[in-house]
Amino acid sequence: QVQLVESGGGLVQAGASLRLSCAASGRTSGTYAMSWSRQAPGKEREFVAAISWSGSSTYYADSVKGRFTISRDSAKNTVHLQMNNLQPEDTGVYYCAAVPNLRDTIVLDTAKYNYWGQGTQVTVSS
Repeated sequence: QVQLVESGGGLVQAGASLRLSCAASGRTSGTYAMSWSRQAPGKEREFVAAISWSGSSTYYADSVKGRFTISRDSAKNTVHLQMNNLQPEDTGVYYCAAVPNLRDTIVLDTAKYNYWGQGTQVTVSS
């Protein structure tokens, strides 16, 4: 089992930046693809960014491309999401997820992710 704990959310004004972190614990010796998703009130969960286990491959949704950066520190079993120029439409609960993946590729299908964190709230005021 892998446990994921997100942190770094908060209330900011439009144009500000936040850095989310996802700390993994438990059975972390394997290779995992990781991702961030978000869910705004009354909306479906949106896949935001993904990263392969080595960090060599990344993916971003069009809505965040150029503003968000996903990265990972394998030594610390941590994945980060740097969010710049935040806008009110970025408001939501941000979730970290992990899936074992022997191939060093990103995983875009959220249904394949085995492990999810509890989420961290990001609120952007206009």
